[in-house]
Amino acid sequence: MEPQKVIISDNLQQSLNEAIAACQYDQLFVLVDTTTERLCLPVVADYDCMRDAQRIVIPDTDTHKTLDSVTHVWSELQRLGATRHSLMINLGGGMVTDLGGFAASTFKRGIQYINIPTTLLSMVDASVGGKTGFNFGGLKNEIGVFSNASSVILDTTFLRTMDRENLLSGYAEMLKHGLISNDRMWAELLAFLEYLENLDHLDSLAPMLAESVAVKQRIVTEDPTEHGIRKALNLGHTAGHAFESLALERKPVLHGYAVAYGLIVELYLCCVKTGFPQHKMRQTVAAIKSHYGRMPITCDDYPQLLALMHHDKKNTGSDINFTLLGDVGDIRINQTASEDEIRDALDFYREC
Repeated sequence: MEPQKVIISDNLQQSLNEAIAACQYDQLFVLVDTTTERLCLPVVADYDCMRDAQRIVIPDTDTHKTLDSVTHVWSELQRLGATRHSLMINLGGGMVTDLGGFAASTFKRGIQYINIPTTLLSMVDASVGGKTGFNFGGLKNEIGVFSNASSVILDTTFLRTMDRENLLSGYAEMLKHGLISNDRMWAELLAFLEYLENLDHLDSLAPMLAESVAVKQRIVTEDPTEHGIRKALNLGHTAGHAFESLALERKPVLHGYAVAYGLIVELYLCCVKTGFPQHKMRQTVAAIKSHYGRMPITCDDYPQLLALMHHDKKNTGSDINFTLLGDVGDIRINQTASEDEIRDALDFYREC
């Protein structure tokens, strides 16, 4: 897999011009959803390097991260005359970068693409690391491939278009990065939660964003196809994806919110199974509860949540696989828990 260049930009026009110039291409396309077409495309549309870009638009929100949307992108590329030498820019949140990356990676066996994530979640998670895909059969990211973007351009300018909920959604992934890194980063991220909703503090977020992306880049570079340490990035995601899939049938929740709920479940398992300090668990859970609330579930939902966890791609055989922590930064991959232990963790989530 070709290496991926991540650019922390303070001059979006220059960064995009250089990223496009580094690619040899015959035609340029830009993929947006109906929200980023309105809020984000105008930021770059008048750049000289974007003047000839042909626009492809898909519906917004994760409910449209589907094969139908992928098919639409393929059809538009075909209709507009794209070749194997074309270049596509994915301008949007994680849904756009995931789905657009998959569509680009499979059209004519793969064309080049550049990611410009426009949400905090896509900046720290979805656009970096080469995972592409879409939801299928009621399961998150069930179909996909590993395929790196030619470049990923991160610019905090776009964060000013975001609401509170979407900022918090992305920040949950940053909290996860802190938990798998070190006490200083974890404590700083918990403390900054109090300031996150004030747009005047977004400039202060930039260095933490860069550090968070560096955590993921370091792990992905060491293990690009998730056979070892890259599984550290799954902390909170086994339970989180189950919450997210369950919510798709009711009232969808943002990915980062589901990860935050998953962190509560899995930090409880960390305390029980790998000795994670209870005071750090309770400090983290209190911050999540205060800012993210809670997705309402009952004991009647446990069988479906367990079934969804059994479908997780990380599992081997009949075991449900988790990434757990012995402490902040003490990563334990390939851990399993019994269904009774998971039910106890779900009880803790409901009652904490």
